Order: sequence, then structure tokens, then C-alpha cells
Amino acid sequence: MTGYRYDGFFLGMRFVVYDAAVLVAAERSESHVWAEHKARLELGSIPLVPAPVVAQVSRSPRQAQLRRFLRGCRIVPMGEIEAHEAGRLLAMARTADVVDAVVVTVALRHKAVVLTSDTDDIQRLVAAAGGDVPVVPI
Repeated sequence: MTGYRYDGFFLGMRFVVYDAAVLVAAERSESHVWAEHKARLELGSIPLVPAPVVAQVSRSPRQAQLRRFLRGCRIVPMGEIEAHEAGRLLAMARTADVVDAVVVTVALRHKAVVLTSDTDDIQRLVAAAGGDVPVVPI
């Protein structure tokens, strides 16, 4: 994470990618997640959430907190090109978690920070891609 300073968000970074743990924390109304999310929005940072991450967390239309949280995010679709990109990354890392691979490919594409509870797997994928993506535990 050279060149970056973390105090709830990264300075100088326009994009941050949320993984499922961030959405779960938002759904549980964890105040620090909501506060950091609000700060990012106020600073013009754009939280990105890959569509497969939404699918992993969404279970009911009654998840009002989740849906409210997502209103401040840009949902990144996954089409054929993105699916092949994630598959190549899985092969390179010799791992199988499609959602993690999509999170990393979105972060690489947007030069974004990843917020995750799965730092080991995300860092393994970043290393396999040869990229420079800051990975921050939540």
C-alpha cells in the first residue's frame, strides 16, 4: 500500500470497490461503515460494487438498509468480457472464488482500493494479476 494513507478512506483515490463484507456490515447498520461511506460520497469518491457481489448479499426485498446503501454506489455489470477476464485471473491464481476475482478485476480496471474481509484471497488474486491494488480489511 505504498503511497497511500488510510484513515477510513484513501486520499487521492477516486474509486473504492466494496466486497460482500461491506454490504453485510451496511445491512447490519454498522455505524463506522455508514460513516466512511458518507465521507467517501462527500469527497466525490465513487464506491463500486460488482453485480455478483450484490447477488451474493441480496436475499430479500426487505433489506432496506442494503438497498439504501447501494443507492450511493455504482453497480458494475458483469458481461461476457468481464466473465472471461475473471476466469483468466482465477486460472492464474489457481483459485475458484468467482466473486473475489470479479472484485479484483473491477479494482484493476478502475485503479481502485478494495475494502474486504477476505484480504488473503484478494491479495493472492492481485498478486497473480501483477497489479497494484491496495487491499484494506474491514
